[in-house]
Amino acid sequence: MEPGGPEQRPDGPQPTTDFGFRRVRAGEKSSLVRAVFDSVAERYDLMNDLMSFGIHRLWKQALIDWLAPRPGMRLLDVAGGTGDIALRFLARAAASARGPAEPAQAIVCDVNEAMMAVGRERAMDRGVVQGLSWVCGSAEDLPVADRSVDACTIAFGLRNVTDVARALNEAHRVLAPCGRFLCLEFSRVDTPILAGLYDRYSFSVVPALGRIVAGREEAYRYLVESIRRFPDAPTLAGLMREAGFARVRYRLLSGGIAALHSAWRI
Repeated sequence: MEPGGPEQRPDGPQPTTDFGFRRVRAGEKSSLVRAVFDSVAERYDLMNDLMSFGIHRLWKQALIDWLAPRPGMRLLDVAGGTGDIALRFLARAAASARGPAEPAQAIVCDVNEAMMAVGRERAMDRGVVQGLSWVCGSAEDLPVADRSVDACTIAFGLRNVTDVARALNEAHRVLAPCGRFLCLEFSRVDTPILAGLYDRYSFSVVPALGRIVAGREEAYRYLVESIRRFPDAPTLAGLMREAGFARVRYRLLSGGIAALHSAWRI
């Protein structure tokens, strides 16, 4: 099986793929993932803070630092959910302006309307309207024109798509020449002691938090399982190269709990 892609079942033509530790029909995964995020949308950002002790904010800051947003830049944030990356991007781009400049633009693309509804409300509460738009669409079939954005990001969303290779091809398609792709995703812990502690925390504490805070233990059990099924950082870098990206690099964060990949369309 190609890493992150559907697998053909030996007993028939119907392809299957991972949904956590379960094998499901490839055509079913997107609806199963959508149901997971529908169920946790209202508490999603709170759970991120609790599960990571707020460290996810530092990881996202690292993504923004590496991207270096500037005025006039157009971003597509895939699986952008509640708009966390897009809001950070617009704030950094505005802060980097020196005198009058064309404002940056950010498009949040997500299959989950409930997540985006939370994000729209948050953006309005912060007074962020100019330069921010929302579109419902899949990472595997982006509703964006060829070569139309300067940067494309995806944070903690790539492991939820059915076909990772197809999603990477789509990211490459929508980027303008010399456009930048950044992917922030959970990865493989690179020290045995930390790996053991991380496994115990992931499989015990995270689902319990999901039950207590969001009332959705199974949703967070899936999220933990999906991390273990996702390709490691070197494998993901290889998939990016196969999709046509150049200058592929990655950084391991917090001992490999997460990885930040950078690539360019040349």
